[in-house]
Amino acid sequence: MRKITYDTSYNSDLTTGNPSSNSQKENIVDLETSKSSNAKTDKANVEKSFAVNKNQKQPVICIGGANIDRKLYVKQAISSGTSNPVTSSKTIGGVARNIAENLGRLGEYVTLFSVAGNDIDWKEIDAVSSPYMNLEHVTQLEHAATGSYTAVLDQHGDMKIALADMDIFEEITPELLKGKINMLRQAKCIIIDLNCPGDTVDFLSKFTMEYNIPLVVIPVSSPKMDRLPSSLDSVSWLIVNKDETETFLNTKIKNIDDWKQSVKGWLELGVKNVIVTNGAEGVILGNENGDIRYYPAIHTPEVVDVTGAGDAFCSAVIHSWLQKRTIHYIIHSGLVNSHKTITSKHTVRQELSAEQLKIDMEEILNEKLS
Repeated sequence: MRKITYDTSYNSDLTTGNPSSNSQKENIVDLETSKSSNAKTDKANVEKSFAVNKNQKQPVICIGGANIDRKLYVKQAISSGTSNPVTSSKTIGGVARNIAENLGRLGEYVTLFSVAGNDIDWKEIDAVSSPYMNLEHVTQLEHAATGSYTAVLDQHGDMKIALADMDIFEEITPELLKGKINMLRQAKCIIIDLNCPGDTVDFLSKFTMEYNIPLVVIPVSSPKMDRLPSSLDSVSWLIVNKDETETFLNTKIKNIDDWKQSVKGWLELGVKNVIVTNGAEGVILGNENGDIRYYPAIHTPEVVDVTGAGDAFCSAVIHSWLQKRTIHYIIHSGLVNSHKTITSKHTVRQELSAEQLKIDMEEILNEKLS
């Protein structure tokens, strides 16, 4: 296993080229399910918790991508214009879906709003996702294929190219959401990723402002930053990386002063709470009270797979915030969940629960948490 530095760049429809362990390079089709008795017990416990939580009237609603992630591992130096021998793997992904599963495993009652094709890819997503979230509001379309993301990694584990077939998410329109308006009104929090069209993001921005519902925005890549709402006053949380921040604010983050200034820039645009991540350097939090705090990343010398690390961070932050934890707890829960996720081969780690996250935090932070 290669020893590399942990990079917290956030999972999106374009992964940021982080190295992966050579131990990944097996011909597997990993649908995030395990046949072991322990995995079955864990799944049964989560399903029981989910069933109990369904009686709640206020779900956390996640809106955005649900797709199949494929990785092709080239066995030798890549040759263009000819066939290259590879091994491959397949997992269930999508930013909104990944966040929904993390939150479901953490005990939140979650509903996913998305679109998918009427195909085998969606059936696989459904099978993996349904124990942890309500999928009744996923719209299946006959004329489109379920979203997919394919990454090609060289023999060192570095990503050489990524191909994202995400056009189907343009169908998450304001008109589609207006048909689910009664459900949206019940939300205790709405999380949207920027796979959704800009008109839809604007619609939700105005909707959450009108009904006083917290809105969390998760960008997925720098090219989609132009989908942010025209007004950010409605945004309770924005979790954004360095590249996305540089793109939107038209700036360069070269040092910690630039980094802090970028956080201030987001706050000046009306965001109530913002986290700007900067890979292995850590994260900086800013809030509407003017507090700006730096948190170092957790050093992770042995990385299995960075896929889903950013979604794990976002999910734990949101969960801890909904549980009204302190800022110290909120940020560290995200850093710990992200750290533990990249030491797993799964996009969403299979042992995750609210109790396990607390245990992990106490172990890594070396302090007792109430």
